[in-house]
Amino acid sequence: MSDRDVEVLVVGGGQAGIAMSEHLTASGVSHVVLERHRTAERWRSERWDSLVANGPAWHDRFPGLEFPDTDPDAFVTKQQFVDYLVAYAKKYNAPIREGVEVKSVTKHDSGAGFIVDTSDGVYNARYVVAATGPFQKPLIPAVIPDSAGLTQIHSSSYRNPDQLPTGAVLVVGAGSSGVQIADELRKAGRTVYLSVGAHDRPPRRYRGRDNVWWLGVLGKWELSTPPAGAEHVTIAVSGANGGRTVDFRNLAASGITLVGLTDSFKDGVIHFRNDLADNIAKGDANYLSVLDEADEFIARNGLDLPEEPEARVFGPTPECVLNPILELDIAQSGITSIIWATGFSVDYSWLQVDAVDSQGKPRHQRGVSTEPGVYFLGLAWLSRRGSPFLWGVWHDAKYIADHIAIQRGYLAYQGQARAIIQ
Repeated sequence: MSDRDVEVLVVGGGQAGIAMSEHLTASGVSHVVLERHRTAERWRSERWDSLVANGPAWHDRFPGLEFPDTDPDAFVTKQQFVDYLVAYAKKYNAPIREGVEVKSVTKHDSGAGFIVDTSDGVYNARYVVAATGPFQKPLIPAVIPDSAGLTQIHSSSYRNPDQLPTGAVLVVGAGSSGVQIADELRKAGRTVYLSVGAHDRPPRRYRGRDNVWWLGVLGKWELSTPPAGAEHVTIAVSGANGGRTVDFRNLAASGITLVGLTDSFKDGVIHFRNDLADNIAKGDANYLSVLDEADEFIARNGLDLPEEPEARVFGPTPECVLNPILELDIAQSGITSIIWATGFSVDYSWLQVDAVDSQGKPRHQRGVSTEPGVYFLGLAWLSRRGSPFLWGVWHDAKYIADHIAIQRGYLAYQGQARAIIQ
C-alpha cells in the first residue's frame, strides 16, 4: 500500500487529532494525521501571549500524561500546553504530517472510500475523521463597518496591548477571552470598555474545590445535551492570575467601564442595548445556583469542606450599571480599537460529502456522521458537555476508534458458503 493510500485519514493535528491517533494506534488501525501548519497550531499562533488554561493541570489533561514540573492546581501557560501536546503526540508516535492542508474530501466515483485532495497531493482513505475542532472560523458580527476607521480584530488575532494603536479599546464579549483581555489592557494603562452580554458565571473555586471538580461531582460534565437555549452560552470563568472567580463588579471597580450588548453603529456612534443590569443579574443567579447545588451535595454526602459564606456577598453595584451608557461617540470617547471576543463557527467547506446540513453544520450522532465512513471529533457537545476539553475529546476519540474497528470487522467478514436445499 502506498503512503497515499491510508485506512484512516485524520484531518487536524491538535488535541482531537492526537487523541484520535492514540486510540487508532491502540486498535492496530493504520492511519495518518494531516495538519496544515504545526502540531497544536491554534495554541501557537491564534491565542494571546498571556493566555493560560481555564482548568487546573490535574484535570485538563489526557489520561496518559501529566504536565511535567507543574503544580496540579496551576493553570498552565499556552506554551506549556503546546509542549504538552507535542510530547503526547511523540509518546504515542502519532503519524502527523505537518504543513499539509486538506483542500477537499469527496467520495470515490466507484468503490468505497474517499479522495482527499491536499497541498501534498491526493490521498485515498477508507475513513476520514474531521478533527479540526470548534474554533475554525472567527465570528465578527457585522455591526461596525470598516469605514468607521477603527482597528477591529477578533480575539484570536490579539496578542498583547502593544499591537493596538494608542487610544481606548472596546472589548466585545463577556466570556473567558473578553474578560482576560479587557483586564490585561486595563493593567497596561488603557481606557477599556467591556461589552457584557448574556453569560453564565460559575465560581472559580468554592469551599476548597475548583469549578471543574464541582462540575464533575454534580454530574454536569456528563450532560449529553445543553439546556434549551444554552447551546452557545458564554461562560465567564478564568484561570488568569492564579484562577479567580469572574465578578463584573470587581472589573468595574478596577477601572473598566461596563456596557451592554453591542447593538449597532451610526454616524460615528456605537449603540448598546439597555440590558447590562439584567445580564449581570442573570449571571449572578447562575453563580448562586452553583453554590446552592454544591452546599446541598456537601450536606447530602457528609463532606467536611470549609464553609464559605463570604462567597455569597457581592460588592456594591457599579455606577456604570446603575446608569448604563447606551451610546459612545468614538471620537469623544477616544476609542481606536475594538476586540471581538465573540466566538467561532465551524467551516467544513472542504468536506464535500453528505455530512453537513444546509448551514454547514455537521450532521452526526456522537461523532458518527450521516455519511458512512466520515466522523467528527472535538466539537462542543459532541457527546457530552466535556467533549471539547482534553479529557473529553480523549473519550470521544476512543468511541470513534471503536466504531471504526467494528466497521472494519463487518467489512472483513467473508461469509460462509451454504448448500441450497431443494
